[in-house]
Amino acid sequence: MLYANLLNAMKSKGITSTQLANLLECRQATMSDKLNGVVNCGFYFDEAYKIKKVFFPEYDYDYLFIREKLVS
Repeated sequence: MLYANLLNAMKSKGITSTQLANLLECRQATMSDKLNGVVNCGFYFDEAYKIKKVFFPEYDYDYLFIREKLVS
């Protein structure tokens, strides 16, 4: 399940998955897997909090971190 709204917000603001990975101090590949629904686990609350606070303060959590099923 991917984060379509978060990905759209990233695109509109020019934020990269590398920037999110640097913020959360994780590998870029891990961030990409989370964003694109490759792994079942989503973001933990503290991760979502940091992402929202630093990059997307104008968005609601419910909007940014809703997960959508991958379309095959």
